[in-house]
Amino acid sequence: MKNNKNTLKRILNLLSPYKLKTVISILLAVIIVLTTLYLPILTGRAVDTIVSKGNVDFIKLSSIVIMMVIMMAVTAASQWCMTAINNGVAYHMVRDIRNQAFRKLMKLPISYVDSNSHGEIINKVINDVDQFSEGLLMGFAQFFTGALTIVLTVIILFTINVYVTLVVLFVTPLAVLVAGFIAKNTYKYFKSQSERRAKMTGIVDEMVAGLSTVKNFTMEDRVESKFKEADEALREAGQNAIFISATAFPATRFVNALVYAGVAVAGALLSITGRMSVGQLASVLSYATQYTKPFNEISGVVTELQNSFACAARVFALIDEEEILPDKDPNNYLKDVDGNVEVTHVYFSYDKSKKLIEDLNLDVKAGQRIAIVGPTGSGKSTIINLLMRFYDVDSGSIKIEGKDINDIKRKSIRENFGMVLQETWLKNASIRDNIAFGKPDASLEDIKRAAKEAYADSFIKRLPDGYDTIVSEGGENLSAGQRQLLCIARIMLEIPPMLILDEATSSIDTMTEARISKAFDKMMIGRTSFVVAHRLSTIKNADMILVLKDGHIIEQGNHKELMDMKGFYYELNNAV
Repeated sequence: MKNNKNTLKRILNLLSPYKLKTVISILLAVIIVLTTLYLPILTGRAVDTIVSKGNVDFIKLSSIVIMMVIMMAVTAASQWCMTAINNGVAYHMVRDIRNQAFRKLMKLPISYVDSNSHGEIINKVINDVDQFSEGLLMGFAQFFTGALTIVLTVIILFTINVYVTLVVLFVTPLAVLVAGFIAKNTYKYFKSQSERRAKMTGIVDEMVAGLSTVKNFTMEDRVESKFKEADEALREAGQNAIFISATAFPATRFVNALVYAGVAVAGALLSITGRMSVGQLASVLSYATQYTKPFNEISGVVTELQNSFACAARVFALIDEEEILPDKDPNNYLKDVDGNVEVTHVYFSYDKSKKLIEDLNLDVKAGQRIAIVGPTGSGKSTIINLLMRFYDVDSGSIKIEGKDINDIKRKSIRENFGMVLQETWLKNASIRDNIAFGKPDASLEDIKRAAKEAYADSFIKRLPDGYDTIVSEGGENLSAGQRQLLCIARIMLEIPPMLILDEATSSIDTMTEARISKAFDKMMIGRTSFVVAHRLSTIKNADMILVLKDGHIIEQGNHKELMDMKGFYYELNNAV
């Protein structure tokens, strides 16, 4: 319940920029309720104009009918305007919350993305926000108009006949209990449904991305079994949610019947005794139906609102995630970078209960080419993450040009590094836009120059639209090698003073790799370069080779020196 209150408060904060529209919508809702409730009074008066056969006050009846038509027209127009306003407000709120969530993603540390399912994150930003909007659209108007209808109906019934009103009020607590029971039990079921839907989205996202691998290892049956388990869990949660919400209809219908029957019997007895006219009886029977109808709607609305609140709470949880620590001094930029890097007594681990990097020390001079080798899990890519400040060190320091990177603006650090990773990333845009991702204002001539230096120009020209060819999501319409060449061209476009190459030629054929290696050699002249390599043949010309094992530099030197040591590097080299 407390969570619901907090979520409601957040939703109201989102609503604050649209106060005027909200007030207009509320006024229209009041008009709709008043005109709707006035119609039964007019109906009763119309009935009372028909005294007996041949004794009808047609003049009075005509004026009443005209008034009824006017009320219906006002109701319809107000309903249309209110719906349009509510839709606009709801969709604007959805836009705002989705923008907030996406902005938050840009400010979250890499560790959040690494530790959470990508499918679940996508589900929060897309599906949960959609579910939230649907519940909000339905509930915003109906809940308010339903509550107002109930209150005003009781007041009007009191003005018509006190005894009939007491009958209605006698049954009201039962209607309230039914609505309360449904509201109390739906939230937890819809929350569970939302969580399990997110898990299933994550599985689908994961499997689509790795479908070729799944087929290669003939793991279709196991993956399908995993999906069925998630789907069954979602079915169970959804069935529970639907079951509890489905009780609303028969329960409220039962209450409706009780109210209508009570009013009909009481009204008939009062009419026989002359305490109520036939027209008034027609009015109270109409009000009996209108009085219970909001309980039906509110029960359904509560169900939708509970689902909406559950989804909104998950989105707000993302928005409330702890952001990456702000820069200590946003004006502290790296200037005149030559490429001197000093790593002193650095300790770091992703999981604080498991040690990884321990007492790492490194002194890199400007222009040196540093190769990092070692078995899987030794900490090679972790060093890259620390240099780029994707993660901050637990203790110790990393300095560039004598400045501790913890004191430097992150943007400034990353602008001075060019990075090509083994895992390629391309956006759904043209080849031209993908190469110019880091320099959007680059001319086509510069883009083509970079592509030629990366040996990508020849295959780009063979594409249907050349540099304007659209890359599909994830670059699926290109080969792995072509994707990697585009990522290399991206760096070639504007080469910064320091480079990071994490097995940058792993998906390229041998002939192209030889050409790219020459381009890299030219590119790395005068620039500090960190080369993470699995194939030792690519790093023999490095000025310094760091051999890592279990987070420690166990050997250090050039290729000849390390081979002469006949240690771990010697064993790695001979094992190839």
